[in-house]
Amino acid sequence: MRIVELTRETTREILENLLKRSPAQYPEYEEAVSRIVRQVRERGDEALFEYTWQFDHFRLSAENVRVSREEIAQAYAALEESGFLEIVRRAAQNIRAFHAKQLRSSWFDTKEDGIVLGMKVSPIERVGVYVPGGKAAYSSSVLMNVLPAKVAGVKEIIMLTPPGKDGLIPPETLAVADMAGVDAIYKAGGAQAVAAMAFGTASVPRVQKVVGPGNIYVTLAKKAVYGNVGIDSLAGPSEILVLADESANPRYIAADLLSQAEHDELASAVLITTSRELAEKVSDEVEAFLPGLGRTQMIRKALDNYGYLLVAPDMDEAIAAANEIASEHLEIFTRHPFDTMTRIRNAGAIFLGEYSSEPLGDYYAGPNHILPTNGTAKFFSPLNVDDFLKKSSIICYSKDALSKVHEDIESFAEKEGLAAHANSIRVRFERPT
Repeated sequence: MRIVELTRETTREILENLLKRSPAQYPEYEEAVSRIVRQVRERGDEALFEYTWQFDHFRLSAENVRVSREEIAQAYAALEESGFLEIVRRAAQNIRAFHAKQLRSSWFDTKEDGIVLGMKVSPIERVGVYVPGGKAAYSSSVLMNVLPAKVAGVKEIIMLTPPGKDGLIPPETLAVADMAGVDAIYKAGGAQAVAAMAFGTASVPRVQKVVGPGNIYVTLAKKAVYGNVGIDSLAGPSEILVLADESANPRYIAADLLSQAEHDELASAVLITTSRELAEKVSDEVEAFLPGLGRTQMIRKALDNYGYLLVAPDMDEAIAAANEIASEHLEIFTRHPFDTMTRIRNAGAIFLGEYSSEPLGDYYAGPNHILPTNGTAKFFSPLNVDDFLKKSSIICYSKDALSKVHEDIESFAEKEGLAAHANSIRVRFERPT
């Protein structure tokens, strides 16, 4: 991996390079995605089935688009002896418990003069979860999308995921979805699946919100349907940033950088350290690990394009650069990681200490692994229970309470030139004629 001296100039150049991976940087795909979304909106199942044949090479129909209970039973049977489902149950317990602490209730504030103000909190009624296929089986993403929705009280959760050429979905995906509480699973992927959830078809019910990661087509489709439905975020490729001083273990850092580089060719892996010696050792460890890992070619391409070992003059500059990059995953390997953490403003998830490796968050610890990417941690949060709740403001004034402030409101409205607004208040205090 390349070793670069950290300066303001190199930070700016690296940011520009990393931001090239943003979904907003691929306008050449938008026309194709818009066409797919429009076709599904207008022709429903017919277009959905056509695109599934074109892209996934499986002939969908009204009879086979929904996963049957028999298919789910077969998925459980295929995994019964592996012990995998027990691991999933333990992970799900952690994820559910963490998100349960985020749940909020409606509240009301009553005053003696007859004013009642409050917030009514309600779950979204139907949510659509997209689960990618292709390069890996993302059963962990099923848990991370579905369990916060269940905690929030969402009444109905549907899931769409692309089938293989044989029409099958990985048993891990099916069993985990059923365990998590998904109400219906449909065999469709890509932009066409997002459009089907957003607008509804004869087979796929319309949802109020679409969540879940996917490729550039899925991401741009979510962007295209936003406003017709809610979405969670426009997630980009995975990224990790490790912030370390000379006390860090280079072997652990190398392993963690590689764990994200294996996602795809656009994944980024960055170390910022105050020790050039550590950076050199990490580079050596990366080269030592690579031959024994799968996806070596993909990892190498990701590291060549978006991998950096940055040497900072001091920890203040290192932390400033970490805040500017605002990475999806931030690992802190310093002598006093909790102290360092207090100076971090921008990160999707923060992992403290050498035994808090990023995959711990991906699978098991409990916090959500669906995180802001491409610097959006400066203004976005991880997927959480609030993403599946909506709030309604409650306002109730008695006549006496309104009488004390009605002239203020009328004056405010008139200052804005909205006479009807002022009149709406004034008529309540007209003297009888």
